[in-house]
Amino acid sequence: MTWITLTLCSAMVLGVYDLLRKAAVRENAVPPVLFFSVLTGALVWSPILALSQIAPESLPDPRLLVDPMTWSQHALIAIKSLIVSSSWIFAYFAIKHLPVTLASPIRSTSPVWTILLALIILGESPSPIQWIGIATIMLGFYGFTLAGKLEGIHFHRNKWVLYMVIAAIVAGGSGFYDRWLFKTTPLSPSSVQCWFSIDLTIIFLPFLWAWRRGWLGRSRFQWRWSIPFVGLSLLAADYFYFTALTDPNALISVVSPIRRTAVIVSFLGGAVFYRERSIRKKALCLLILVIGVIILESATS
Repeated sequence: MTWITLTLCSAMVLGVYDLLRKAAVRENAVPPVLFFSVLTGALVWSPILALSQIAPESLPDPRLLVDPMTWSQHALIAIKSLIVSSSWIFAYFAIKHLPVTLASPIRSTSPVWTILLALIILGESPSPIQWIGIATIMLGFYGFTLAGKLEGIHFHRNKWVLYMVIAAIVAGGSGFYDRWLFKTTPLSPSSVQCWFSIDLTIIFLPFLWAWRRGWLGRSRFQWRWSIPFVGLSLLAADYFYFTALTDPNALISVVSPIRRTAVIVSFLGGAVFYRERSIRKKALCLLILVIGVIILESATS
């Protein structure tokens, strides 16, 4: 498959991943959902890691080989895991309390938050086209605030909206880190995915323990089969994404906006499966938001 096809596959699976996350955390405790979903990924990769060390020739596909790594390379993946885990903690709590037709579009605005942070912190100056993209995204975002009011969600004082915005900002940084990681190191997608999955399990273990101790509230946990499928769908989405990034012809300015079309899948799923409200108004806002993201990404390339 070409890198564009791989990116499209990643976007489709990411949309399904968003819907599975909503099913897993809906009226459910977030810490155990996070832990058991990432544990699923670690359990999938553990035998592959063992075979890579003991009998690499027995792997069904050589692309699954997990290469030996130095401690510095392990540290680079650990940094990625810390960035992603912090984004997920905010995102999972937000998805639990927000309609998926609001949460997913907010999450897709990560490019504009990254640029605004660079503007505020680093003193960077966006180009006129980038300002048009930012303004378009903000217009779509404002439209979602109006649609949210119809459901009793006031963006300026709803902490779950703030949580999703924080998740989007951190995710924007994670995307840049991924690009840098594959451009500057010889790490293979399988190696990154394997140790990323294992690192996440280690990171979320104390989070689970804190919930068990009651330090994170007394929310009730119910096992659902959507939980392991959250982990499996993420494995598939990341495999397509990382494989696309390793192609020397891949353009991050094309990969990034294509991946964000995942919001269309999750939006339609939220409308069909969860029968969420104000779909027509939200669909118009989503269209404006997606146009803004495309303008911003094309201007950034």
